[in-house]
Amino acid sequence: MKGVSLMSEKKYTDLKNVSDVVISTRIRFARNLREYPFPCRLSDEKKRKVASIVKEAVLEGHSAISDRFRYIQMSELTQEEAVSLVERHLVSPEFISERQGRGLLLLDDESVSIMINEEDHVRIQVISSGMKLDEAYELADKIDTLLDESLNFAFNEKLGYLTQCPTNIGTGMRASLMLHLPALYESGAMNKISSSLSKLGIVIRGLYGEGTDPTGAIYQLSNQVTLGITEKEAIKNLTDIAFQLVTQERNAREKLADNINVLDDIYRSYGILMYAKLVSNNECMKLLSNVRFGVELGHFEIDFETLNRLLIEIQPATLMKNIGKKLTPAERDHIRAELVKTALSSKKIPACRRLEDSDKK
Repeated sequence: MKGVSLMSEKKYTDLKNVSDVVISTRIRFARNLREYPFPCRLSDEKKRKVASIVKEAVLEGHSAISDRFRYIQMSELTQEEAVSLVERHLVSPEFISERQGRGLLLLDDESVSIMINEEDHVRIQVISSGMKLDEAYELADKIDTLLDESLNFAFNEKLGYLTQCPTNIGTGMRASLMLHLPALYESGAMNKISSSLSKLGIVIRGLYGEGTDPTGAIYQLSNQVTLGITEKEAIKNLTDIAFQLVTQERNAREKLADNINVLDDIYRSYGILMYAKLVSNNECMKLLSNVRFGVELGHFEIDFETLNRLLIEIQPATLMKNIGKKLTPAERDHIRAELVKTALSSKKIPACRRLEDSDKK
C-alpha cells in the first residue's frame, strides 16, 4: 500500500463542484406581521389568529406552488413526528419545544418549509442539496415577496426587517451550508478556524445549529451579520469563506490520504456497517462519516445522494416515523443496521482492487 495515493489521482481544483464537502444549502428569512406583537407577547388565541392569516396567505396565494403546500398543526403531531421534522432539518429544535399555537407549511418535496410563531411570526426556509446559495435565495426571495403583499411585514427604513432577536434585524436572513469536514476535524484545526470565522461575521456550529455537536464531522456554516449588509453581500461573503474551507479540507485530506490509521478506520467502518446486527445512532453517524471520507478519498463508489439520505433515515424519530410504530432502542439499532447494509450492499469498492493490483506489481 505504501506509495499508493488514490487522492493524487484526482487533484481537487474544481470549485464549481464541491459536493465532496458541501452537503446542503439553506436560506432562512425571519419576518413579522406589522399589526401583531412578537410571538413571545401573543396569547394562544392571537397565535392561532396569526397562524390562520399566514396559512391563508400561502395556500390561497397567487404563487404557482401554493397548491403544493400542506398545513401541519404542530399541536396535533406525535412526539416522534415532531422530532423527525428537526432531524430532517425542516424546523428548529426550539420550534417543537412548545407546539401550542404553532403551525408549519411544508412543500410536497420538503424543499420549502414555513414555520409560524417560532421566535418570529414567519420563518421562510428553503433547503437544497449541494451548494446552491443563489438558487435557494432566489426561491426564498420570491416567496417572501409574495407573502409580503398580503401579510405586510414589519419593516423600518433605517433598521430593515424587525425581528424579535436583535441579531436578526436588517435582512432577517440566515444563509447556511452543511459541510463535511473530516480531515479538518481529525487534524484538530476546527477550534482555530471557528475563532477566525467569528471575526469575519461567519459562524460555524454543529449538525443541528447552535449548541449542538458536529456529529460525524458535519458542521453548519452561516452568516452572523444581518444589519448594514445586503442579502447578496452576505451570500457572497459566505460563498467566499466556504470555498476557502473547501480548499483547506481538500488539502488536509491529501495529507491523510496515505495514513494507514485513517485508512484502517475507513475500511473498518465500512465492514461494521456491512456486517453489524446492531448500530446505535451516534455510532452510525461516525461510521457513515468515515465511509463518506473514504468516498471522498476515492476508495468507494457510493453516490453522495445515498449517503445524504441515510444521514436522515437513520435518525431515531424518523426511523420510527417511517416504520409507523414506536420502537425500543434495540429494535431501532437493528433496523438501522439493516437499513444501512441494504443501501450500501449494491455499491462498489474498486479502490481495493487497485490497491491489490498495485501491491502485486
